[in-house]
Amino acid sequence: MVLNYIWVGFFLIAFVVALARLIIWGDTSVFTEIINASFDSAKSGFEISIGLTGVLTLWLGIMKIGEKGGVIQSFARISAPVFGKLFPDIPQKHPVTGSIFMNISANLLGLDNAATPMGLKTMQQLQELNPQKERASNAMIMFLCINASGLTMIPITILMYRAQMGATNPSDVFLPIMLATFTSSLVAVLAVCVRQKINLLQKNLLLFFGGVILFIAGLVWLFMSMDQSKVNLYSTLTANMILFSIICGFIVSGIRKRINVYDAFIEGAKDGFKTAITIIPYLVAILVGIGIFRASGAMDFIIEGVKLGAADIGLDTEFVGALPTILMKPLSGSGARGMMIDAMNTYGADSFVGRLACIVQGSTDTTFYVVALYYGSVGIKDPRYTIQLSLLADLAGAIAAIFLAYLFFS
Repeated sequence: MVLNYIWVGFFLIAFVVALARLIIWGDTSVFTEIINASFDSAKSGFEISIGLTGVLTLWLGIMKIGEKGGVIQSFARISAPVFGKLFPDIPQKHPVTGSIFMNISANLLGLDNAATPMGLKTMQQLQELNPQKERASNAMIMFLCINASGLTMIPITILMYRAQMGATNPSDVFLPIMLATFTSSLVAVLAVCVRQKINLLQKNLLLFFGGVILFIAGLVWLFMSMDQSKVNLYSTLTANMILFSIICGFIVSGIRKRINVYDAFIEGAKDGFKTAITIIPYLVAILVGIGIFRASGAMDFIIEGVKLGAADIGLDTEFVGALPTILMKPLSGSGARGMMIDAMNTYGADSFVGRLACIVQGSTDTTFYVVALYYGSVGIKDPRYTIQLSLLADLAGAIAAIFLAYLFFS
């Protein structure tokens, strides 16, 4: 029902705003822009799904080899002490725990091409354990909220964009991004734990979160001690080495188990193709709603309203220039990326607004895209409180990004 209300809301708000633009300002092009946006968004949704087909086919084929070779089960045993607490409804040592471990690890390293297929595989396994096939389970909600919070340790793509836009020191946003995305992810996990009445004071969870904090501190220290060229070189090299090592490791595990590696890959690859086709309607639906909302001018009204409200209560309004990126981030990844680039073009890559837009871009993932993609792949129609808690994490990430931008660059 939540997705239904949100989707209908996009259309109704867009219609009211467009009608106001036509009647009050005489803007006769507004409805043409909306219709064009609906066609463009539908095309974009289809192209994204088709673009995912090859990646899904590859990685679900590799995952099938890992599953039959016993690697996924090994990851499940390694991660059981922590994930067994965060996902209490999953049976002990179930293979899905290993898939969750791999997905989160890929996200941490910024390996988007691997993280998404692993995430979709995880959703399929969680759906097998789900007693109500059209309603999100507790484990699904925890998994989706963690993914939507976008915890990424190495935001290499953002650093590359900053370098291309002429930033003096492209990696100067690295530390603020890491702190902001950690904040959003922590809020997501805590919110779901509170909602699902999971005890946060368990020894394994305290040790895990403490270890994560120490790891982040160590990574920050390491990267802050390097110059820009080495940061880009080592982070990219490390990520790609890990990715290729995973592929080779899975194949070797299959050989050791004496399975037909090629046949196992084909079996998994077929599932990847089917999954890519399944998600097309869900992606088209949500992207069309978002595209119409944007084209109507509704987002521009929100931005101006926030600016006026902030000025009225005496707040500094310098952050308002990054609001398009902040508001677009939960709705569209490509849209938010475009807003980030536009902010750097308009204000400068080394400006406060340009840096803030980059921090926001790296602080969370795209909530509505993630929900539509993952839940759509297994036919979930009732997300329960997934979107509300994911948006709470988005809000925490945005507030943290603004605070950190003022702290580091004001």
